[in-house]
Amino acid sequence: MRFSLFLLSCAILLGACKTQQVVIPADNSVFTENRDLDTMVISAPRIQNPSEIEGTLGNTYTLEPYNPSHTRTNDLIHTRLDLRFDWANEKVMGKATLQLKPYFYATDQVVLDAKNFEFKNVLLKESGKELKYDYDGIQITIHLDKKYNRETTYTLEIDYIASPSATGGSAAITSDKGLFFINPKGEDPEKPQQIWTQGETENNSRWFPTFDKPNERCTQEMYVTVEDRFKTLSNGIMVSSKSNGDGTRTDYWKMDQPHAPYLFMLAIGEYAVVKEEWEGIPLAYYVEPEYKTDAKAIFAHTPEMLSFFSEKLGIKYPWSKFAQVVVRDYVSGAMENTTAVIFGEFVQKKERELIDNNNDRIVAHEMFHHWFGDYVTCESWANLTLNEGFANYSEYLWFEHKYGADAADYHLLEEWGGYINTSRGSMHPLIDFGYHDKEDMFDAHSYNKGGAVLHMLRNYLGDDAFWAGLNKYLTDNAHTAVEVHNLRLAFEAVSGQDLNWFFNQWYLSEGHPDLVIDHEYDETTKSITVTIEQVQDGEEVPPIFQLPTTIDIYLSPDEKLSKQVMINQRIQTFTFEAPSEPKLINFDADKALLAERQENKSTEELVFQYYNAPKFLDRFESIQKLYESEDPEVQAMIHDALEDPFWVIRATALSTLESEVSDEDLVVLRKMAANDSHSEVKATAFQLLTYVEDVASLKLAKQAIESEKAYPVIGAALGLIQAVAPAEAGSYAKKLEKEDNEYIKDAVAGIYVESGDTKYLPFFEENLNKIDGFSAISFYENYQSLAVKGGLDQAKSAAGKLKIIAINMEQSPWKRAAATKAIHSLKTELEEQSMDAENAEKSNLEAVVEELDTVLQFILKTETNEQLKLFYQQM
Repeated sequence: MRFSLFLLSCAILLGACKTQQVVIPADNSVFTENRDLDTMVISAPRIQNPSEIEGTLGNTYTLEPYNPSHTRTNDLIHTRLDLRFDWANEKVMGKATLQLKPYFYATDQVVLDAKNFEFKNVLLKESGKELKYDYDGIQITIHLDKKYNRETTYTLEIDYIASPSATGGSAAITSDKGLFFINPKGEDPEKPQQIWTQGETENNSRWFPTFDKPNERCTQEMYVTVEDRFKTLSNGIMVSSKSNGDGTRTDYWKMDQPHAPYLFMLAIGEYAVVKEEWEGIPLAYYVEPEYKTDAKAIFAHTPEMLSFFSEKLGIKYPWSKFAQVVVRDYVSGAMENTTAVIFGEFVQKKERELIDNNNDRIVAHEMFHHWFGDYVTCESWANLTLNEGFANYSEYLWFEHKYGADAADYHLLEEWGGYINTSRGSMHPLIDFGYHDKEDMFDAHSYNKGGAVLHMLRNYLGDDAFWAGLNKYLTDNAHTAVEVHNLRLAFEAVSGQDLNWFFNQWYLSEGHPDLVIDHEYDETTKSITVTIEQVQDGEEVPPIFQLPTTIDIYLSPDEKLSKQVMINQRIQTFTFEAPSEPKLINFDADKALLAERQENKSTEELVFQYYNAPKFLDRFESIQKLYESEDPEVQAMIHDALEDPFWVIRATALSTLESEVSDEDLVVLRKMAANDSHSEVKATAFQLLTYVEDVASLKLAKQAIESEKAYPVIGAALGLIQAVAPAEAGSYAKKLEKEDNEYIKDAVAGIYVESGDTKYLPFFEENLNKIDGFSAISFYENYQSLAVKGGLDQAKSAAGKLKIIAINMEQSPWKRAAATKAIHSLKTELEEQSMDAENAEKSNLEAVVEELDTVLQFILKTETNEQLKLFYQQM
């Protein structure tokens, strides 16, 4: 699963925006560890309670929290579901036929997960006998007609009505409802009617009875009856589609390979279905009809990805089909349901919106799950990184293959930053049996750190051993549930190495190393000393990490010494012979270690590093650390970086020009705005030209609006016209305001709010529900800014519209946050006005401010997202 991490900082919500230094050491202190070891005599006390031991000094010892894998009493072999739907009342009318047998021990009962069900009857199919059962609203305990042993199968038939309802959610999956009716009565003309499911973690048991645990797996059949106008999608292959003669149709889907119940899925809607084929396997893309011609662009490179992953793993895509479907109001980012991936509507864009902004990352993530997560599944949520860490790393692998090492390493930098920033607040082992809630496992540890650890393992073992190890892991554990030791044993069997040290420190311990790196050249001895000190808190995380790495010693641009070392001490010094003082000591030359680091390199070393060290991270570090320098060599380096082959380096170099732009810079900026190969670089160039109000670029901006395809560039060009020729901006804004793109609408909104003319308020109100993501913050802010200029009545009207969005839990967190922030800004503006007002006007303003304060309190009270609540409290 790839979830949408809605980790807005308070700074973003309050309108501030800063460049973030990703990997920064917590402090510069030197940690010195002193321990006195005394002789200890330990005697075992008599145990009164296995979970509690009274220590000799009066301390009470308790077992650490432990969340075990689910105990399997019965084995679910096959599930058949016959489903109909009551849209108006949001109910599922189902008949489940479950084939089971005792797992090992004989039993005369079976306990199934079934949340908020009404049961009509429960039968034993073999005899037709009605069985007794107990039900507590969460689980049904069915009493069998006799005790069965593990050699005997039995079949249950359960007629039921399910009423899916939410009892909570998490940052990763915002609702645990399981099955969702979207616009069920068709009352919203802007939204299609849909049904879709979200099983992970244990929520499919809200619409069919099952063992809702990751270490269960079974084959599946699903008969789905819907109105003829709807398309359906489920796991496996559609065997038949039969008209019922009453305006309904029953589609029969069959999945003949076993998979975990949380991977069962269903999607229903009025879709356009675009089909193609890869090596005899059907591919299907389900999108809303207006996106039919864009479907292959939305899911671009799907066939190529299947070929790439199959070839690298040595195991051809192991399922009967690969389908991808877009749904409305999704509660996460995407979900790897076996053979049928669900995506949130954010991926559904027109082809030109996907320029330099494709969905490769999330498509690769969910596809790779079909090996890691579906084919081989974590046996417990404590082992979640065996699903998500691999899917996360697939993004790096695909970027490396398709776009090159620089693109992959840029992605790795982002993943490091996400994990390290999260770790400042809390840390836990990758394999975490002590989690408070299983939903807590869906975090930057399981995802980001999990992927980064796999990258280190690959770098250590080498590509051949890494891919051979993955092949063995998948082959040995196909269609089973696994724990982390299965992965270790596979890599040990292939490599011949003992890898306990690696898995113990990276998977079973928490944290990461914090390194201080120093180096010195001795002219007398012609030697280099490189000293690495690990300064992480040894009480919280391992005081010593074992770190295999490479140190590159550059004697000149053409002469380099590469030294392989193993760091395994708290403070460790390596000495190497060198005939002359190095130009650069490049620690962790492969840039593979997940670590914070402090290393003071000179200006000369960093400039040399930019031109000679091979990795994206080398060049990026040089620019990041030197961009404020006025040294001529640094300035030359920055200008050379504007022509770097990788767009992120070019964009980073551009961003350093904000403080001072020379005439020479202007020439370069205009050239980049017109001709750069990447739309984000073009847009950044236009933004800088806007910042300096470069009138000479006006013609260039107009040309971009007429001929450019990428929306970010058009939006930035429109901003430049507003800055240097505001009288002309209105006509361009009017021409573009119907474009269904957030960049354009946001740029148009900026022009309209600058005009101060409230005749443009309908433009905002027509688009409030169409703008989402980060763009919603500025768009809603512009709306309230213009509304307040129309007087109190207009301000109150705007606040009412924003409130509707802010309290609607079906709206995205971005929209809710943007609406609430805009109301807060409106209140602040009216408060300031009231300070200068007198008499009746002052009273009226104060009354509206009080109303808005009440609205904000109500929003805070009704909001269900804990992160948003925190942000609201800090506004």
